[in-house]
Amino acid sequence: MVHPRTLPVPVRSPRQRLANRVNRAFVLHGRIIRRTMTAMAVCAVALGLYQVREPIGMLAATLGEVAQGNFAQAGLAIGEISISGQRLTSEQAIFDALGIAPHTSTLGFDVEEARQRIAELPAVHSVTVRKTYPGDVDVVIIEKIPVARWRVDGVTFLIDGRGEQIGEDRGTYGDLPLVIGDGAADDALVMIRALENVPRLQEGLIALSRIADRRWDMLYDTGLRVQLPEQGVAQALRRLVSYQDEYQLLDRDVSIIDLRIDNIVAIRPNKTEDSDKS
Repeated sequence: MVHPRTLPVPVRSPRQRLANRVNRAFVLHGRIIRRTMTAMAVCAVALGLYQVREPIGMLAATLGEVAQGNFAQAGLAIGEISISGQRLTSEQAIFDALGIAPHTSTLGFDVEEARQRIAELPAVHSVTVRKTYPGDVDVVIIEKIPVARWRVDGVTFLIDGRGEQIGEDRGTYGDLPLVIGDGAADDALVMIRALENVPRLQEGLIALSRIADRRWDMLYDTGLRVQLPEQGVAQALRRLVSYQDEYQLLDRDVSIIDLRIDNIVAIRPNKTEDSDKS
């Protein structure tokens, strides 16, 4: 039998004592220590990423450009672009909206973004953009319908039913009604629809002139001007039809027919040579 007190006591080095304290701390407070170390690691990683954000971004952009070029060189470059359905919109405007560069690949081409840019062009009502591999892009456009020509400041535009400019008239829409003057585009469709109910009044009619953005004058190829009221246009047109049926008023040698006052028709005859001499 050996008494415990007679056993030798080992002498521990400072490193061993430190290791014992660390082990004891982990045994007693291991959970708190692990959480603290995890939080510190996360903060360190975040700080490191923040400091190298610009180099990483430049590297990603460079890799993207390299990949784009490689795709194009591998035979996936966009080659043929087919555009159909447009009359008012130029092919150049559509091509610019597509955003296709010389080395753009089919994989890197964003169909939805291109479609949205084309849809913002003035004359475009709807558009479909489709890419077919390996390198074709098809664009099908449905344009807005012009209802009238609007001449202002010496330029003639085409306008839709909402009065919005959708292009310039280059001589191919001469069959559309012509409206002139400031503000004429906004109310053109209402006046045009009113005239559709009285086709006899459209014979020889060359333009509708907006006066002070309040009312309309009808201009005929004979030089006749018919002044319409601000309110009750439909009734005034019906009266004019009845005067034409009964008196052929539009065929008379007059320069102005004034219908601005209800139930009153004022007429200004053209000047004749006899009246000029007198």
